[in-house]
Amino acid sequence: MSGLGAAPIGCVPIVWNNVDLPDLGPEVPYATILDQLRLLEFAGCQFGRGFPEGDALRMALRLRNLRLAERYCALPADASGLLGDPGETARHALAHLVNAGGEVLVVALDGGGGRDEWAGRVADGAPRWPKAAFDRLAALLGELADEAPQGVLVAFHPHAATWIEAPDEVDALASRLAGTGAGLCLDVGHYTVGGGDPVEAIERHQTLITHVHLKDVDSEVLARIRTQQIDGFSAAIQARIFTELGNGVLDLDGVLQALDGIGYSGWLMVEQDSSWLPPAEAADIGRRAVRQALERLDQ
Repeated sequence: MSGLGAAPIGCVPIVWNNVDLPDLGPEVPYATILDQLRLLEFAGCQFGRGFPEGDALRMALRLRNLRLAERYCALPADASGLLGDPGETARHALAHLVNAGGEVLVVALDGGGGRDEWAGRVADGAPRWPKAAFDRLAALLGELADEAPQGVLVAFHPHAATWIEAPDEVDALASRLAGTGAGLCLDVGHYTVGGGDPVEAIERHQTLITHVHLKDVDSEVLARIRTQQIDGFSAAIQARIFTELGNGVLDLDGVLQALDGIGYSGWLMVEQDSSWLPPAEAADIGRRAVRQALERLDQ
């Protein structure tokens, strides 16, 4: 039997309440989201928009036999690198994660800042970060990993429309993470948008991959953003560039096989930023797609 079969399957609640584009739909009460996650038999979730903090969240999750898989923290950045006091921002998120009994701090960069219009086509000549910016980010991630309590992971999430999107940008950061204690959160959807092959990324980065977001990419919308028929990444989200698992270009079987091959046993987080379907239906399609792919892996 595949060792990956024991990996917990979680869900990112952004498909209910989008953090970046709140006007995509009416806000759903957090209790409703958690109730639906329980009914769908997810093991846990990311901290979501409208969720309570600390003990209140611990209790809400415990009542539903759910775990707080992660908290997402985006750091401000521009073409020169991180802005302001990113350490304060990240440590604030880490403290809230720990206080609520969470397991993974997922760090990313804020979108925009000159890269939104380049999403999906970085190789065409997008502005790039200097080496010093990667150095500073890697150092901060290492500090966070050192400060995190035992059992709490720190993982960086490459993200479309930010300064670390394309495979060579991910490589540039990954080369600086060895020995820091920090890892990568591989979002296979964003990595695909950035022009990469998630299976190849898993095989290349191996033990650095400590957390995984599973999302699929609509081929038509992806083609439109790459040919600039869609103006920027936010518009692509509104066009539902991320679709239900199994409905896009993602090789889900290949991704899970590659993860099993490196002995991965962390969270498998089903994620979809927006959907034409009701949120719970979209999440359920994702959960069932993962379960079915895991069953095929064992055949």
